[in-house]
Amino acid sequence: MKLHNLRPKPGAKHKKKRVGRGIAAGGGKTAGRGTKGQKARSGGGVPPWHEGGSLPLVRRMPVKRGFKPPFPKVYHEVNVEKLNVFPEGAEVTPEALVEAGILRKIKYPVVILGRGELKVALKVKAHRVSKGARAKIEAAGGTVELLPVE
Repeated sequence: MKLHNLRPKPGAKHKKKRVGRGIAAGGGKTAGRGTKGQKARSGGGVPPWHEGGSLPLVRRMPVKRGFKPPFPKVYHEVNVEKLNVFPEGAEVTPEALVEAGILRKIKYPVVILGRGELKVALKVKAHRVSKGARAKIEAAGGTVELLPVE
């Protein structure tokens, strides 16, 4: 057997029926489209989402409404409890967070959030700090400095 001998199994392939070629051809006159109506016209038919004039599903559902900002502000979130890996008096910057393995890379500004407890006094430099996180850092004897957001 060679490539030029390969053929599909008999009966596996069917010839496409050519409609609109006269009565004798078997698909003449209306060519399988029925008689009249939107679907019988050339270029006619309704889109798949059309629901016959009733209120579309998309408008019946109460979800997916409102405004979604096209350019939302995204931050790397770091909780206070993660900062315990730093030694006493260390300076915590976005670069230091990457070196410590808390962040993979600095793609967005960094925000410090207040979950957990802080046991060491640190100098924290971040783009944003929540009120709770600031209170915990200062209660542990540390300081907070805000970096400018680009």
